[in-house]
Amino acid sequence: MTDSADRTAGEAIATARADAPDRTATGKAHFEVLDGLRGTAALIVVLFHIQGITVKWDGARVALHHAPLAVDFFFALSGFVIGYAYDDRWGKMRTRGFLALRLIRLHPLVILGALLGLASYLLDPFAGQAQAVPLRAVLGAFALCLFALPSWSLPNRWTDTHPLNGPIWTLFQEYIGNLAYALVLRRLSATALAALALLSGAVLVVSAGMLGSLDQGSYWETFWMAPVRLCFPFVTGLWLYRVRERLPNMRIGWLPLSLAMLAATAFPTLPAVGGVKLNGLYEAACVVLLFPAIIVAGRHSEPGRGMLWLCKASGRISYPIYITHFPFLYVWMNFVANGRASQAGLVAIGVALVPFLLLVAWAAHAWWDLPIRTRLRGWLGRDQISGSV
Repeated sequence: MTDSADRTAGEAIATARADAPDRTATGKAHFEVLDGLRGTAALIVVLFHIQGITVKWDGARVALHHAPLAVDFFFALSGFVIGYAYDDRWGKMRTRGFLALRLIRLHPLVILGALLGLASYLLDPFAGQAQAVPLRAVLGAFALCLFALPSWSLPNRWTDTHPLNGPIWTLFQEYIGNLAYALVLRRLSATALAALALLSGAVLVVSAGMLGSLDQGSYWETFWMAPVRLCFPFVTGLWLYRVRERLPNMRIGWLPLSLAMLAATAFPTLPAVGGVKLNGLYEAACVVLLFPAIIVAGRHSEPGRGMLWLCKASGRISYPIYITHFPFLYVWMNFVANGRASQAGLVAIGVALVPFLLLVAWAAHAWWDLPIRTRLRGWLGRDQISGSV
């Protein structure tokens, strides 16, 4: 969902040699495998949405049942890289400087996602009367979406808290995590973080066992689950960074770790047995055990032969594709619902959507996100970027 740190304008626009590791705005090397895994998780989400809509969310035909867990992986990875990027800068950096940097990194694409969502809602040629609603309601939801804030539900958008672009709910949580880090978590010791992770992990496991799934928090009925899903992985990711030197040195590589993540999300759904909702416990195990292990392995791993360029490209478009894909898929949802194509035709169009959405993400990265962030960093000033303000 989010980048491992703020990139310099020169690195982003000039596209350094394919075999040269990327660096952050303060010169730190990127964890290229973790960047690549962020792209893997984002693509899993996109494939899940495309395929799920194509089969009208028929549970037996959905391929990547547990793909929503990619969100929990994003939160864990965010905690880890926030610690890496900012833990050593607080002697010179103030809270307002940190928040300004995070807004510059995250918010240009939030705004683009809101604009695409508004256009999708108002201009969808296949929606018919399903989205007939007073314009003031749509514009009000749009105004809130511009700030990543929840709004009232809109017709034909289930009961989503962010009805113009559903995935933005995770950015709202990301901002909460960033605020918690700036105000509280950065001050905690590794021991205190571990205790908080254990407590929030227990809440996560119990909640998953009660609900039978962690695909919660994006709609109003289970809005309370959004911070539950944020807390454990984000705190655990930060703790993993703090104790990184005491953890096993596992070297597995980007491709095997990506396959492990794909296998976990493609695992069949599990039934309830004796009143125990095994599916929820399985998903909790992925978040509590598998994802931290993947981050530990990814931190130490090399991309693999010929894979560095792919990890870099994957990391660069991971956030853009995550935040831009769903407005287009709302249109796809209404097209499928209208029954205007055969099943073979739907599959063909669904497959074609993948390169189309990748192209949109690349365009958003190159022509929107990077130029805006470059300009905003220029206004903010180099002193604040380096952490002295």
